Amino acid sequence: MDERVIGGRAPLPVKVVAGETYWWCACGRSKTQPFCDGSHEVTSIEPVEWVAPSTKGVFFCTCKQTSTPPLCDGSHNELPA
Repeated sequence: MDERVIGGRAPLPVKVVAGETYWWCACGRSKTQPFCDGSHEVTSIEPVEWVAPSTKGVFFCTCKQTSTPPLCDGSHNELPA
């Protein structure tokens, strides 16, 4: 059984800083989407550590269906209504 839930239906733009570590919520339960707030502790899902390769704007996935975690790949466009 997949314990993930949809954390949102659109990606969130974030300006990231080169070399900084970001902890992406993989379970969808975090109240601080797209980042982890510890809500995964009731699941077997762990947050994803991501280090920004450069300073730039990126789109973090909130639907948790992306094939390129933690970044959006457009999977939210395929979610059922």
